[in-house]
Amino acid sequence: MSKKVDSKLELAPLRPLDDFLLEAARFQIPNYKDLEKWGNRVTSNLLYYQTNYFLLALAIFVIVGVMHPAKMLCGCLATFIIFGTFVYVTNEKASAAHFKQQHPILSLFLIFGALYLVAYMFHSLLVFFLGILLPFAATFIHASLRLRNIKNKIVNQVEGLGLKKTPMGLFLEEMGLEKELF
Repeated sequence: MSKKVDSKLELAPLRPLDDFLLEAARFQIPNYKDLEKWGNRVTSNLLYYQTNYFLLALAIFVIVGVMHPAKMLCGCLATFIIFGTFVYVTNEKASAAHFKQQHPILSLFLIFGALYLVAYMFHSLLVFFLGILLPFAATFIHASLRLRNIKNKIVNQVEGLGLKKTPMGLFLEEMGLEKELF
């Protein structure tokens, strides 16, 4: 992180289901022509409902994992193997190039083996990425459609003044999406 956090990091409270999704919730399609207003709505909702979004993401990930446990595990394993191999090869360019020069046939078999693994695990990778990306999509859709209320604006004002720091607030700040005070 680029800035020191002076105040203690707090977890935002879990908002009631009635306010998050049910009767008290008001939804409206955002005005796509005014991207700044839409962005403010999304940022505001991300800050206000952050604990609800975290639990929603966890629930979706668990549901996908329960529906397809073997594919989820294989997809996770394949993703970590591919990522680990990529990190190793990019960090150890000289040793990888030397290995390729010394053992060209073995290198070719390793490349084809990796391609076969990706092709064989493709369905598992899709299930794993569904478990990861579906929560992001659900969060963005809710944050885009949910209209802000007075309580939402007040809570975001308090965090904007620096009186309270939350995980989502720090994340948005690091991403350069600091909340403007209305």
